[in-house]
Amino acid sequence: MYKVNYRERIRGLREDRDLTQKKIGQLLNKSQQGYNHIEDGRAELKIDDLKLLCEFYDVSADYIIGLINEPRSYKSPSAPKKHI
Repeated sequence: MYKVNYRERIRGLREDRDLTQKKIGQLLNKSQQGYNHIEDGRAELKIDDLKLLCEFYDVSADYIIGLINEPRSYKSPSAPKKHI
């Protein structure tokens, strides 16, 4: 079974919401280039940044890192998230 890696998942979340790398970089207190390096694999996603992305997108860390394929709210991991 193919699992999505977190780089693909965070890029998809960002693009689905029509957000720029610059906007997400600002959220994470990084430059656009710094965030681009995470999406492109030249830098690793830090745990604190993962937490911020979970809160911002309202998805669980399990979803972002590819352990599950259905987005769930980070607030209630057992409840499937409704698609917007």
